[in-house]
Amino acid sequence: MRLYEKIENRKIRVALVGCGRISANHFAAMAQHAGNIELVDVCDIDPVALGQAVARTGARGHASLTQMLQTTTADIVVLTTPSGLHPEQTIEIASSGRHVMTEKPMATRWHDGLRMVKACDDAGVRLFVVKQNRRNATLQLLKKAVEQKRFGRIYMVNINVFWTRPQEYYDSAKWRGTWEFDGGAFMNQASHYVDLLDWLIGPIESIQAYTSTLARDIEVEDTGVLSVRWRSGALGSMNVTMLTYPKNLEGSITILGENGTVRVGGVAVNEIQHWEFAEKQPEDEQIAAANYATTSVYGFGHPLYYDNVIKVMRGEAEPETDGREGLKSLEVLIAAYLAARDGKRIALPLDY
Repeated sequence: MRLYEKIENRKIRVALVGCGRISANHFAAMAQHAGNIELVDVCDIDPVALGQAVARTGARGHASLTQMLQTTTADIVVLTTPSGLHPEQTIEIASSGRHVMTEKPMATRWHDGLRMVKACDDAGVRLFVVKQNRRNATLQLLKKAVEQKRFGRIYMVNINVFWTRPQEYYDSAKWRGTWEFDGGAFMNQASHYVDLLDWLIGPIESIQAYTSTLARDIEVEDTGVLSVRWRSGALGSMNVTMLTYPKNLEGSITILGENGTVRVGGVAVNEIQHWEFAEKQPEDEQIAAANYATTSVYGFGHPLYYDNVIKVMRGEAEPETDGREGLKSLEVLIAAYLAARDGKRIALPLDY
């Protein structure tokens, strides 16, 4: 087992690259952990976005990752850049001897994800992949119920992501809606829901899929359907669209088992709408308390995700989602795209 140097008796120094839409969630999470985290550098090629980040955080600003790495004192670098840039940036950061945290998806190509994990292994640094939705109270209760085998044998699973992204969203940056840098509705917007397929239900045996670009002027899909067979024999489906009128409607998961039925819905799996098991447990009383109102489909999991990262860097915990864990959802995504492209069933695991 690899030994990593623990950071003790001082704050963990962080640099962030990519000061766009999702960076605000990271800045807010770091502020909540100000007793343990110091943001020392921010980086963006857009001078306006960079200036706003510097003004908000007081960190040093840089227009180039390469130049930042020459001077930064950061222990870990957070990547909130377009997904297609993550691989080369991760490799560059790892080669400088620093740990890496990357937003989802970790990459847009399977071999790039493998390269990222290898680069961090070779450099002796950690690779974290952000899966903050796993820390939502609703999904934590559902995960515990699955681990306790309360469902008995799971028969069927259905996931819906009925959101909306107008054309202006894709037009706001050239990289949005491209295969190389972004990926489509499955890979970008619904990535955290794809993650639930393996994290909650278990290893997948095979996938079939259809994707379509129905209304948006983009390279990738705005709508898709996925059929899943797990190694356990359970069957399921995932339905995703970014064309819901007139606003985000639903992000849900329904699990049907021999001894239990659960539906977690709302706009972003933030409401437990049905919770019924053959045998009662004390935590069933926590259901109402787990529900929360959400104004953001990102959820509120980033501060909780940072909590785990801090504990890992302190040597007090193991990472909940490292690079290898990140590869699991990337593998499902790539399998889905291969199935849709070639019109055939794709078996997992993919060839390594």
